[in-house]
Amino acid sequence: MALKATIFKADISITDMDRNYYNDHNLTIARHPSENDERMMLRIIAFIANAHERLQFTKGLSDDDVPDLWQKSFSDEIELWIELGQPSEQRIKKGCNQSQEMMIYSYADNSFDAWWRKEQTKLQSKKNLSVFTLPEGLATKLANAVQRSMQIQVTIQDGQMWLTIEGADIAESVEVAIEKRQ
Repeated sequence: MALKATIFKADISITDMDRNYYNDHNLTIARHPSENDERMMLRIIAFIANAHERLQFTKGLSDDDVPDLWQKSFSDEIELWIELGQPSEQRIKKGCNQSQEMMIYSYADNSFDAWWRKEQTKLQSKKNLSVFTLPEGLATKLANAVQRSMQIQVTIQDGQMWLTIEGADIAESVEVAIEKRQ
């Protein structure tokens, strides 16, 4: 019998002064059995950084044909394709070809550094691709704040993101520094 996804709820209130975006999002997140808390929180950070009323989580790990998040136009064209981690060259090519813009979000750990050294030259030719990293130590801090039901207050200003994550057991404030690599 296959394991089922674990459902998480996140009520996110975003104040993004850099993009003049102010909105609340009530997200239901299905965490795949093979996904850990660090990766799930990276999905949430990628969502927050690109928040839009049409941005949505996909089946992600359960479906190789779709990204982790995407934003589609009303005519069903992919405007934004978001991948997490260190996707293969084929995934990057697919994302860049099928969307207007592709973004990759990853934690800046040793595996990312090795992947980046190997792929950087090839990636620079992709004009609609952006690559972002978050500090490696942030993964643990975000994972420690995970609750099945979370309220997240977000402020973004001058490229800095501040989160206050509240759940049944905790309240955690975290500063998130996202570095653009490309």
